[in-house]
Amino acid sequence: MDAVLVLNADLGPLHRVPIKHAIRMLMRQVAEIHEAEPDRLIGIFPVPRVLRLVRYVVTRWRYTHGPAWSKGAVLRRDGHRCGYRAAPATTVDHVLPRSRGGRNTWQNTVGACYACNQRKANLTPAEAGMRLLRQPTVPSWSNMMQR
Repeated sequence: MDAVLVLNADLGPLHRVPIKHAIRMLMRQVAEIHEAEPDRLIGIFPVPRVLRLVRYVVTRWRYTHGPAWSKGAVLRRDGHRCGYRAAPATTVDHVLPRSRGGRNTWQNTVGACYACNQRKANLTPAEAGMRLLRQPTVPSWSNMMQR
């Protein structure tokens, strides 16, 4: 178990934290265990899978702004699958290349395997004779929490 899901007091997902951080939250009594590993303890605490905050945290900003763009987040959004063929994605490809004004945005980037990224090079998918298997989209917060 590498991360613990943290829920708001209304059971809405907030983020994931490392197990050490989760234990500190329990010790400070800012969270309670919502779901735990059966028959496993860390000191006096069951090993948590899911924590629920004791007090509600206002998160209006989550609804006005989507998750921040990053290469790791793009790979997570795409399930670590290449956007051009059925292969594991190890890098991120810009649909409109950066040299032509393409930006680091959710709608302009897809996960790609090394071979497809090299083949497409500094071209658009149409120019390279490649077809995107799915259109890149801005993920929701809940989609990013599940991956």
